[in-house]
Amino acid sequence: MSAQPHETQTAAHAALIGIRPAGDRAILAELPSLDAVLSLQAQLTAHPQPGQVDVIAAACTVLITTDSPRAAQALATHVRRLDLEAPAETASTLVTIDVVYDGEDLDEVATLTGLDRGGVVAAHTGQLWTAAFAGFAPGFAYLTGQDSSLEVPRRRSPRTAVPAGAVALGGAYSAVYPRQSPGGWQLIGRTDAAMWDLGREGPALVRPGDTVRFNAIRAQATVTHHQQTGTGKAPSEEQATEGLAVRKPGLQSTIQDLGRPGYASLGVSSAGAMDRGALRRANRLVGNGEGDAGIEVLFGGLELEALSDQVLAVTGAAVPLEVTPPDEPRDGDEKRTTAVRHPACDAPFALLAGERLTVGTPTAGLRSYVGVRGGLGGPEALGSRSTDTMSGIGPEPLQAGTILPVRTPAPGSIVGHPEVSPLPDRDEATVLRVVPGPRQDWFSDETLQDFLKQEWTVTPQSNRIGLRLNGHALTRNRDGELASEGTVRGAVQVPPEGQPVLFLSDHPVTGGYPVIAVVVHADLDKAAQLPPGTTVRFASTLPAELPETPKESSHA
Repeated sequence: MSAQPHETQTAAHAALIGIRPAGDRAILAELPSLDAVLSLQAQLTAHPQPGQVDVIAAACTVLITTDSPRAAQALATHVRRLDLEAPAETASTLVTIDVVYDGEDLDEVATLTGLDRGGVVAAHTGQLWTAAFAGFAPGFAYLTGQDSSLEVPRRRSPRTAVPAGAVALGGAYSAVYPRQSPGGWQLIGRTDAAMWDLGREGPALVRPGDTVRFNAIRAQATVTHHQQTGTGKAPSEEQATEGLAVRKPGLQSTIQDLGRPGYASLGVSSAGAMDRGALRRANRLVGNGEGDAGIEVLFGGLELEALSDQVLAVTGAAVPLEVTPPDEPRDGDEKRTTAVRHPACDAPFALLAGERLTVGTPTAGLRSYVGVRGGLGGPEALGSRSTDTMSGIGPEPLQAGTILPVRTPAPGSIVGHPEVSPLPDRDEATVLRVVPGPRQDWFSDETLQDFLKQEWTVTPQSNRIGLRLNGHALTRNRDGELASEGTVRGAVQVPPEGQPVLFLSDHPVTGGYPVIAVVVHADLDKAAQLPPGTTVRFASTLPAELPETPKESSHA
């Protein structure tokens, strides 16, 4: 059993640089060392506070997300009282990873370190590495070594695709890429180790606090554990009706519920419905719990066929709905209507066996939500049925021929009354309230005002990861790069070219560009309904009162 968190005001002030608000439901704690980062992460993980959702450690910061502004206030006060000079107390597993050292950058690393190829391999395998924190993708762990002999800069030009299993060095860290992804680290080898596997009880092969030993081999790489992790549990069997068949998936249709919060420390974003209010309404209308899984439809085009009688509701974007009867009447269907029907959005309606529902092109908004009485079934991944387009966790986007099982409605549940879906006006700029920071000090006061005053246009490159915005480019007031740190849904990052990106449901857990502001939680559903070509304006608001925070720090 872990000891209770250490609370001494003097030590806390010695180890804590400051606390910055990251929107209205998160705080970013800045710390002077990785040891202090790990201490704070360990204490909050062992003794979670009321309302605490995720704890995301990075090189010099810890991002703490909560379920309410009040919880964010309380956690800021709690963190300031902790003794962050106390060593981290974490469970540790030793993992051995076999590596074939034939990476494309092995010679470059040898030149940068003053070692030959054999010396690089000997230095990498000759020390124990500790998993400090998770990275931008599930299964990616930042590993710190026992010496600095292999500290090398990242590549000047990142690769667009680093293969899964690549063993790499970047700065003071080593890591293994769990899946193919862009990356700028120096590649020194490869492994067949499965860094992320949802079939295991613990999906991440290496978790924060674990130690890793790399073993050089000549043949195919394998992985061994020094502690059994289990094989994972098969999804539970569910009582289901015959369900729905997808005849046309449209531009992109995915299964979504309210997501999987609480796994950001493993590199997993919460994902879930982009417009959570619309999903909740769809579920209320058909008598479900608000977190049941439904279908998120991007820009219409979805066509579903009922394989058995169903009750549906469509919310979110304003779309025309059409129900067509079966081509051929089924046995016993003589009394059923053969006319085409046009149900209203935001109200429950029946879809009888053999009938087809077509969700048309939106006249307002962008995303529609189809709720089905009982909720969609199928296996869960980390407690959710949501599709995460960033990490690949959850079911694939719907395709023609996909059969969707529907769960049996809860006893006593009843359908709801019609509701209204609030939608942004396409002819006016949508106003999104933001809390400045946590990195507004990377920009001048004039640049911050420019960000707030101008109207930004949503570009076609936007997706579930984020809205890409176009306008008068923002400039930074300092050189250099920000060390990667945790990010939240609603964060407005500013890449070097100065065009902001507003992170949405499938955003990466960490990012390396400064966040000028964060959209407040209550306004995020608006952002989900903004199609390309519409405009956005940001309005500054103050977060709930937090302990006084310095404007700048040496670790920014």
